[in-house]
Amino acid sequence: MKPADEWFEVVDRDGRVLCLATRRECHSSRFLRHRVAHVMVCDPQGRVYLQKRSLQKDIQPGKWDTSVGGHLHPGEAPELGARRELAEELGIVTGRPLLWLYRYEMQSPVEIELVETFELIWEGEIHPDPDEIDEGRWWEPQEIRRHLGTEIFTPNFEDEFTRWRSLKMSQANASK
Repeated sequence: MKPADEWFEVVDRDGRVLCLATRRECHSSRFLRHRVAHVMVCDPQGRVYLQKRSLQKDIQPGKWDTSVGGHLHPGEAPELGARRELAEELGIVTGRPLLWLYRYEMQSPVEIELVETFELIWEGEIHPDPDEIDEGRWWEPQEIRRHLGTEIFTPNFEDEFTRWRSLKMSQANASK
């Protein structure tokens, strides 16, 4: 597990660094916005790989979540952080490009994150880190939609999936 005294950059809405704060401070304040990178790992058939968060996690333990998500280190570029998290959480090391999708603010009762989301199309092996992830598997988008609102997913993932799906539908409509 990550140490509670790990340092995060506190940022404004535009991602400009204001100061540093510890993980513990950021995870107990709705005012210390900190940077996060997510990756939606998809296969060529359109399925999405999700991870079930370890029961040892301090936030949303035991719930299904975005393929990869993690805090950025101070000074770390979002894509580099996304690649680091891919390697740490799923054992995916690739030179393939990550597609930047969007940036958004996620607020919960205990924290506020500035999230940069990427997508990776992946057909290779996945080796989830057992310290971080209890389980991982591929989900069909319609299966995810059926389970929205049932509390098996993190609220952050439900928001992420809705954004991601909307973007995918817009892209599909634009290409017609």
